[in-house]
Amino acid sequence: MIPGNSRSPLARAEEFASRLGTRLPVFLAPMAGACPPSLSAAVADAGGMGACGAVLMKADAIAAWAEEFRQQSDGPFQVNLWIPDPAPVRDEKAEERQRDFLSSWGPAATAEMGDAVLPDFQAQCEAILAVRPVAVSSIMGIFPPDFVAEMKSRDIFWLATATTVPEARAAEAAGADVIVAQGMEAGGHRGAFDAAKAETESIGLIALLPQICDAVSVPVIAAGGIADGRGVAAALILGASAVQIGTGFLRAPEAKIPSAYRERLGRTEAQDTRLTRAFSGRAGRSVRTHYVEAAAAADAPPPAPYPVQRGFTRLMREEAVRSNDPERMQMWAGQAARFARPERAGVIVQELWGDARQYLR
Repeated sequence: MIPGNSRSPLARAEEFASRLGTRLPVFLAPMAGACPPSLSAAVADAGGMGACGAVLMKADAIAAWAEEFRQQSDGPFQVNLWIPDPAPVRDEKAEERQRDFLSSWGPAATAEMGDAVLPDFQAQCEAILAVRPVAVSSIMGIFPPDFVAEMKSRDIFWLATATTVPEARAAEAAGADVIVAQGMEAGGHRGAFDAAKAETESIGLIALLPQICDAVSVPVIAAGGIADGRGVAAALILGASAVQIGTGFLRAPEAKIPSAYRERLGRTEAQDTRLTRAFSGRAGRSVRTHYVEAAAAADAPPPAPYPVQRGFTRLMREEAVRSNDPERMQMWAGQAARFARPERAGVIVQELWGDARQYLR
């Protein structure tokens, strides 16, 4: 087990980083579709940890991602997987209303597009074991015992995302080496174990983090709404041993996101984001675009469940990227998006940690 206590926040963080094979306690958050090997390699080379958001990747794609990363960096990385949800409850009439609504935002979605099939979870797990990352992280639940045993036999750390204290305790009891405390400020999908509670149990990081630190005996990584040195230092003072940052790296050129997305993040204040199920059917924090606001209107039909909604919105999302249209684009963003800087990822890592050290001293 990785020890979670040290004499000071700075000493605790540096010890934790060393045990995970990084020089700095600044980790890239795994973001599906926004964690190319180039971004992870830049973060790892600067002393942090890279990340692969693999929820939508088949086994061969996971292997290819790891190979490309290792061609660019000798540093550490984690691979993240979603714990599969139960099969969605389908409602043909409700889905038809949703498709009608979407028809005014992009190419028409067919009923068959809702039959979206996610990659085989077992095959993903086997691929991850084969590439042997430093860590594997979970979201939306906990890994099955046999996979946990296989990870531990290979000395792969399990970083388990939790959005509440009960989730953190359940993950520790299941064998998690580290808890990632995800505050509701985080961009992208909420990691709640129960999808129905993702909005009703939204807890801010400043309240969630110390409570999870008090509730578990393993180290805790802070995630959500951290994008500058003040946020890093605050998280460590509240008990975290490292921080995980996503939106704060998206304006780096290595992230390779569309220019409209990159530009919009630079002027997105906290109130300019909101939780929405409109893109995937799962609650995620997005920029308040025209589409997101229209989907939240009182007369708008409710989104279909995950991953049905994701299938329905695929053509709209793809067309928005091709046309660089931010109002229909899936632009996940945390509440600290305004602090994201258009600098190289390695520079961001070094500046975040340099500023944090000054605050901690």
